[in-house]
Amino acid sequence: MPRTRIFLSMIALLFSSLACATLMGEDPYYDETYYSDEETEILTEEAPPQENDPGSPQSLTCPVVTDAILEAALTPGESETEEMDGEIYLVTYSVNGDELFDPYYEDVSADLEDEQMDESAHREIWDQFSSLIPAQHRSMIAEYSIFTDGADNVLAAVAQTQSDPSTWSLQVDIADISDPYNLTFTLIHEYGHLLTLGPDQVPPSLAIFNNPEDEDIYFQEASACPNYFPGEGCAEADSYIDDFYNEFWLDISEEWNQVNLEEDDDAYYEALDAFYAKYADQFVTDYAATNPEEDIAESWTFFVLSPEPEGNTIADQKILFFYQYPELVELRTEILKNVCVSLQ
Repeated sequence: MPRTRIFLSMIALLFSSLACATLMGEDPYYDETYYSDEETEILTEEAPPQENDPGSPQSLTCPVVTDAILEAALTPGESETEEMDGEIYLVTYSVNGDELFDPYYEDVSADLEDEQMDESAHREIWDQFSSLIPAQHRSMIAEYSIFTDGADNVLAAVAQTQSDPSTWSLQVDIADISDPYNLTFTLIHEYGHLLTLGPDQVPPSLAIFNNPEDEDIYFQEASACPNYFPGEGCAEADSYIDDFYNEFWLDISEEWNQVNLEEDDDAYYEALDAFYAKYADQFVTDYAATNPEEDIAESWTFFVLSPEPEGNTIADQKILFFYQYPELVELRTEILKNVCVSLQ
């Protein structure tokens, strides 16, 4: 499965979308018995309606649903659909809050016209995303695209829009929407990128945005950045991703950089697999080892969907990382409540 490779020497990938594959494989971190019997009993017992109390046990999770989401996302799927040669974009909508408008239809082959014109399906996907993420937390989204690369490849992605580096696009493969649990996991993951790479966290570099193929400008911007540099710009000091990188990646960054310098795809994936195997207890999934951007997005998704861990591994500590931010604990409660309502 294609992975997004983001590092300083690959200018051509600077504006690649941050994608989440539908196939992530089995992962030792996921365990159906992750919830204790006592916790499951507390969280599933009947209770009277409560006010929005972040401390209420009933507000924290719905284990039957969240377990199903994690299991669906981490279980390999099977498809007989032939993989396409890259993504084919079908339609792009402008976004204003919850509203979709001004669809722009691409020229597509006749066999994709039904999917292109299925506005009901497009809106159903958008409604699922907008029902999960409160409107005030997704104001950076200005576009929503439907694409396909065949089934069981890239399910969804986010990327800066082509007109404004401060606004972002949500992109979903219409061929991969049949499993609501897998889709839910992926949408929360993609929101993790928006949360950690949005303009309030990583002010976009106009020089890079306006000159995406200029290697000199890219290296000048990266060299001038005193903090973590994810590619879109220089992360703010004490931003989520800068703090995350400093806490969890400094000791392994040099080794990871060597992996990313592999130009041959086969050699790259072999090296990445070896890197993950060496540090498996540091990542919530194998996909998280791809780069710090995917690591924080995967860890964010587990933060939202999993109970608070004890912190015995670095992977656990990455989930606990988000608990130091009261605003993210509050957002987690909101998203979990929306997950439980929409999929219960």
